[in-house]
Amino acid sequence: MATFDTKVQYLKYRVLREVAKHAWNGTLFENELDIPKTIVPGKTPTMRCCVYKERAILAERVKIAKGGDKSSDNVIQVIDIACDECPMGGYEVTNSCRGCLAHRCESVCRFGAISFDHNHTAVIDKSKCKECGACSRVCPYSAIRNYKRPCEQACKVKAISMGKDGEACIDDSKCISCGACVYQCPFGAITDKSFILDVIDILKNSKKDGYSTYAVVAPAISSQFNYAKLEQVVSGLKALGFDGVVEAALGADMVALAESKELAQTGFLTSSCCPAFVSYVEKNYPDMRQYISKNLSPMATISKYLKEHKGNCKVVFVGPCTAKKKEIKRPDVSPYVDAVITFEELQALFDSREIDITMLQGSPLDGASYFGRIFARCGGLSDAVAEGLKEQGRSDFELKSCSCNGIDECKLALLKKSKGLIDANFIEGMACVGGCIGGAGCLTHGERNRADVEKYSLQAQRSIEDAVCGIEALTEFEA
Repeated sequence: MATFDTKVQYLKYRVLREVAKHAWNGTLFENELDIPKTIVPGKTPTMRCCVYKERAILAERVKIAKGGDKSSDNVIQVIDIACDECPMGGYEVTNSCRGCLAHRCESVCRFGAISFDHNHTAVIDKSKCKECGACSRVCPYSAIRNYKRPCEQACKVKAISMGKDGEACIDDSKCISCGACVYQCPFGAITDKSFILDVIDILKNSKKDGYSTYAVVAPAISSQFNYAKLEQVVSGLKALGFDGVVEAALGADMVALAESKELAQTGFLTSSCCPAFVSYVEKNYPDMRQYISKNLSPMATISKYLKEHKGNCKVVFVGPCTAKKKEIKRPDVSPYVDAVITFEELQALFDSREIDITMLQGSPLDGASYFGRIFARCGGLSDAVAEGLKEQGRSDFELKSCSCNGIDECKLALLKKSKGLIDANFIEGMACVGGCIGGAGCLTHGERNRADVEKYSLQAQRSIEDAVCGIEALTEFEA
């Protein structure tokens, strides 16, 4: 049975499973209002103050499982009614305040937000405080601390603020859809829209409408579903109705060759594989937008190949990334990928059809190189580009890569490069710490995930060029 890192993930999974179950049966319309009561029966609350609030929140989760707010393009959505348990946060005076005579905190505050009570302890007036932090910096006892909500702490692009009623608000002009806030919110008040119904429709209508279906799976899948073998997960996708299961790592092999050529020609590139990183560059470093690799991501590259060479087909990407749900809305990607689901959603699909993958005979998933598969972890793309240069005999070009593990490192590398402070000629940006294996849509997150990806990658027998040449022999499974 699948395991989840948190109970929030498990609750999300249960809603997805129920929605999917009714969608398969064609009974969602008449039963969706009953799903909250199915999950929280009786009158005893399990998580909140009362069952009525729990069910109200679950009703909102059902809406998001059906695709969420259609008026917003952002795939990250806040459930307002669920976002009321965290303290407001901001700068607070701790009990370390000694009531000193210097009153530096009061003197440095330009907004008159600090005063002293009858015990000579500093007090911050939240209605006047501008969160500038000047008081904290001058306090000799470090008695003034900045307490941030988990979602704010997780968001490295400062896209989250607090609304007038204390609820989290997302600034879409800053958000890069990385999903860090989704994973870190302890109440599950921030979540990603699900397009699981689109996938069910694709599978249900394929025979009637005469098209084949492909699941393109990210290499990070090797670190998930640890209760079964990878080959059984592939068979599970087949049991759901997919006609073919293809490694996104094959697209990574194609990208590694193309990107190494592009790099040798241009002299400097930033990677295009992580959609959240690409979005971050576009929104925060527009002058560097010209240096983003012109190659599509591995997901889009292999999907483009399938669309162009496998006739009338639809492609579903399965991976750990919430930003991929946003990526497929881009004009250069939308023709090739029809839907995206996460590993969390794939588990819900399996269980909605009562498919026990541990009971299935495994189907092989083979074809990619070691270097294509290690795209799943930070540094893998740089290693693959180095190998691509080597296999193409480009000894005349010296790769100077900078692999960025998380947005904080991406921010620093881009800033330094924009000011000419580093001589790197290739910046590999990974928005999630650890790379794709740290994506918000993973079932589990941990150090073991990297080891699992490495073990899976070492099973590959092909070079990058051999993998690309062998794409014509993509394995297809009969439904």
